[in-house]
Amino acid sequence: MPNTPTPTHTSARMPTWFIPHGGGPCFFMDWSPPDAWHAMADFLKRLASTLPRTPQAIVVVSAHWLAPRFTVTSGSQPELIYDYHGFPPHTYELKYPAAGAPALANQIVKTLNAAGIASAQNSQRGFDHGVFIPLKLIFPEAHIPVVQLSLHTSLDPAQHLAAGRALETLRDQDVLLIGSGMSFHNMRAYGNPAFGPISDAFDAWLTHAVASNPPERDQLLTHWEQAPGARQCHPARAEEHLIPLMAVAGAAGLDVGRKIFSDRVLETTLSAFSFG
Repeated sequence: MPNTPTPTHTSARMPTWFIPHGGGPCFFMDWSPPDAWHAMADFLKRLASTLPRTPQAIVVVSAHWLAPRFTVTSGSQPELIYDYHGFPPHTYELKYPAAGAPALANQIVKTLNAAGIASAQNSQRGFDHGVFIPLKLIFPEAHIPVVQLSLHTSLDPAQHLAAGRALETLRDQDVLLIGSGMSFHNMRAYGNPAFGPISDAFDAWLTHAVASNPPERDQLLTHWEQAPGARQCHPARAEEHLIPLMAVAGAAGLDVGRKIFSDRVLETTLSAFSFG
């Protein structure tokens, strides 16, 4: 059964989240089976109510942008990138007019560079669907400025944990950090019942890793390929949907994580996690 997010107002800091963003524009179109994404959509719609207050800004690490250096969007009004294919025409007309945050983008680059992590700004880059699709459900008014942070092309988990660690203090400025991906992402496996138990075993391992004490958590996530069924759930060089978790886990600092949502979708288990 899907879990229901509950308010977590025990800390003055913003939490960090790893959320599933679904399949393309799945929440805004008909699907077969019709209710495949309903529980996930309902979960995302309730997420904002669990925050201690409205964020001043949002930083999203999406699975759909890889760059040779960690790169942030720095435009004041980024456009949308409809980086999905073969979907109904109306899904290419979806809007999410959130403002960018150039000053925050500049701060992120300075912070990463100061930590010895090469980074850059891109004033022309827009928001891909790993950003605007879930945000349309979480913050439908698009009233909070958004910055997107790329993944590093290496997909090295330790490097992403370190980048997140460098950005942890943003949480004290009421900046919400979101990792947008999928806890299971093997395009050839969706809909195949044989992958149900495989996804379950990996999800159980991931849940344990997230909930472990921070030093152990970092070790486990760094070596996630050793998890049961790891490469069946995230094929080689296709783990970009898992790596955003590493960034937000790094930004969690000493906060322990927990699973806040899980559901069976297309014969596989998909989950979300929160830290703080």
